[in-house]
Amino acid sequence: MEGSQEDGNPSKTPARKNSGGDASAVGGTRALRLVMPAAGHERLPDPIPSAQMTLVEQLTEWARLRIDERVFRAGMRMPSIRQLATEKGISRFTVVEAYERLVALGYLESRRGSGFYVRERVSHSAAVVPPPSNAIRNIDVTWLLRSMFHSAESHKAPGWGFLPNEWLDGELVSGALRSLGRQPGNHFLASGTPQGFLPLRQQLRTRLEELEIGVTPDQIVMTSGITQALDLIAREFLHPGDTVLVGDPAWFVMFARFATQGANVIGVPYTADGPDLEALERIVQAHRPRFFVVNSVLHNPTGTSLSAARAHRLLQLAEQYDFLIIEDDIYCDLCPPGHSATRLASLDQLRRVIYLGSFSKTLAANLRVGFIAASPDLAVTLTDSKLVTGMATPEINERVVYKVLTEGHYRKHVERVRARLDRARDETRHRLERLGLRMFPGQHAGMYLWADTGVDTNAIATAGHEEGYLFAPGSLFSPSQMPSSWTRFNIASSSDPGMLRFLAGQMDRLSGQSAAPGA
Repeated sequence: MEGSQEDGNPSKTPARKNSGGDASAVGGTRALRLVMPAAGHERLPDPIPSAQMTLVEQLTEWARLRIDERVFRAGMRMPSIRQLATEKGISRFTVVEAYERLVALGYLESRRGSGFYVRERVSHSAAVVPPPSNAIRNIDVTWLLRSMFHSAESHKAPGWGFLPNEWLDGELVSGALRSLGRQPGNHFLASGTPQGFLPLRQQLRTRLEELEIGVTPDQIVMTSGITQALDLIAREFLHPGDTVLVGDPAWFVMFARFATQGANVIGVPYTADGPDLEALERIVQAHRPRFFVVNSVLHNPTGTSLSAARAHRLLQLAEQYDFLIIEDDIYCDLCPPGHSATRLASLDQLRRVIYLGSFSKTLAANLRVGFIAASPDLAVTLTDSKLVTGMATPEINERVVYKVLTEGHYRKHVERVRARLDRARDETRHRLERLGLRMFPGQHAGMYLWADTGVDTNAIATAGHEEGYLFAPGSLFSPSQMPSSWTRFNIASSSDPGMLRFLAGQMDRLSGQSAAPGA
């Protein structure tokens, strides 16, 4: 084996002494030879087989710390595999694996026929990079997305778009991963299939049938979340100058995505039971849109759901004015049984409606598993687009979701999340109303509250950023991006007393400024 010093003997190359200790010429270079000391703090502690760390991890950590602390200096030769294994009564394979890990981590280098040596590590101290500025350049979609991914404390992030980790069941995912890890590994090496993991698509067909949406597995295309689903649809249907309709307010990420395609993005005002249909008809008459993106169930950010009458009329308008409807049902599993909600795809059966789903909100955002359900011809077209833009989606993630869905614990998990949200919703609403905020009507389920502060929420977000708070100002949820007094609260992360005191102080400050003479 490369670098394995199985004889354990010193190099036969003649050596000469210097002030640095024993040295030998190896591969044309001079290197200090490390000999295990008889005692002292450098000595490897005796391995503890029952410790939480494996023997390989113990040995790797011991060597890594000694190199970091410069006890073992660059060029020193590590003890031979046989020497270390014999002295500590551990397997040679344990030593080999630890040394190979240290090579992979950049701590050691392997020299054929000679052994393992401490690697010269590049110092980065000379290139001092200043920390990123905490100043906000613009309150925009990119700022909020970046802040959501960098915000470490959920209790200080009422503007978050995810449930906190402690609200989710990590054991569902880790258990599925362990189960997959016990299976033969060859199936993880292939690239997957263009439409996605077939057993998962079959399972999704069953779930959609429960929602009265009739599909075959061939009508389902797996995606990397809702974002990729919208990206594929935009690539297929949009050309520069085309018009896309979205809610006003609505999920902000899609505004930028459609704009990059050269589309004209127009907002449709929202009411407590869905989009304002009179305003919608005026807009479609004037602009003839390609499609309208709708959350029919638990709309983001208002938390409202589409009434049956409004759903039927919306489909009539789509037929009359020849536009598609993209139904984003990412919050499907947060909708409690018996909640008044009408899905457009169940009425239309995927003739004019394209249905989108995902497990990012209820299972794990990091899995990035979503899907599109569409007519048979359109499913083929979107699969082809997926192939040329991103190949197949990661099948291992889809296998994890399939395992979770079929082992029977997912339903209980979402029931617990819904119950917890119900309790938190009433408490959060009362706290915010005591501060003087006005709630949008019709918010009876889901993870958000849409509330009117009466002041410019861009100013609140800017001040909050300086204090480590993440707010989601209303301006970002409108395609016009105009200043707004509305803001979105994540029910699961809006109960912190410090955050509420900060919010109350900002509302008082800003309302005082607007009431000042000459303001």
